[in-house]
Amino acid sequence: MQRATLQLQLFPDDGQPAAETAGTLPAFSVRESGRAKRLSIKVFPRGRIEVVVPKRTRPADVASFVAENREWMRAAREELTAGVPPESFELPEKVYLEAIDRRFRILYEKRAGASKVNWRQSGDTVKLAGPVADEQQCVAALKRWLASVAKTEFAPRLEALSALTQVPFSRMQVRAQRTCWGSRSCSGTISLNVCLLFLRPTLLRYLLIHELCHGKHMNHSRRFWAMVERFQPDSKCLDRELGESWRTVPVWVGLV
Repeated sequence: MQRATLQLQLFPDDGQPAAETAGTLPAFSVRESGRAKRLSIKVFPRGRIEVVVPKRTRPADVASFVAENREWMRAAREELTAGVPPESFELPEKVYLEAIDRRFRILYEKRAGASKVNWRQSGDTVKLAGPVADEQQCVAALKRWLASVAKTEFAPRLEALSALTQVPFSRMQVRAQRTCWGSRSCSGTISLNVCLLFLRPTLLRYLLIHELCHGKHMNHSRRFWAMVERFQPDSKCLDRELGESWRTVPVWVGLV
């Protein structure tokens, strides 16, 4: 029997689940991956289940794998959805970015003939203009705005903490990652998730220090954690909190 692996992701993906099979199997979708070496199962925070399979996997093998792991799938989904309130998708009229303690008003302006939704910020007001009836385009524009804010706000914080820790980095990039809050490459590039904007300032600071310390220790050894703790007390508690912080990210952010 192949063993399923639970992978927690920040946001629900937008694939469509298969129907429940006579009440015996949880709903799931199947995704073929050229990088997958074996069959695996991903359970997303709001309950969607995705079965990832290597290319050219026989349907019979997928069915057998799912049948063997159906109880695990059901239990994992129940665990991840426990205490998660149902949320419907609505485009935001207000956005609060807790990491920088700023509130923004979001306006939507329909423009005839425009093929793309663009954004413009003036003070604490963000205006989206274009075919604003297209919700996906609006979300994509909002995420481009968030990325712009994140680059502006994260860069000086990272520079200051780099000086504090005396750990340099080559460059910073902001991405809308689905599976991690941040990372550091061997070349010194620090990638930060745009959704850090929705977290507490202390969590943002912890994550920046965490990634900087990987410049000294490219692992999670005792020496690594000792260094993180030196610059950010209660780092282990913050790390656990960070793992649950996807709950604070608005649902609309993960839809595109």
